[in-house]
Amino acid sequence: MVGKQGRVTGKIGPGLVGEVMVPIRGGVEAFYAHPNLPEEEIPVGSLVVIVEYSPPRTVYVTRAIA
Repeated sequence: MVGKQGRVTGKIGPGLVGEVMVPIRGGVEAFYAHPNLPEEEIPVGSLVVIVEYSPPRTVYVTRAIA
């Protein structure tokens, strides 16, 4: 999971549990998402990279560099 990219579908930020859709196994799956940096806010539609994975459905993300 670490290193995979996803798209934000629920705002990620301090005190929020966001959501990202990640392409996996030929489909797309939803994961609960938290910012890698606690103060970072990531709006819906942003492309992110997973930097930490906590099974079964939680990821920590940072913005992808375009």
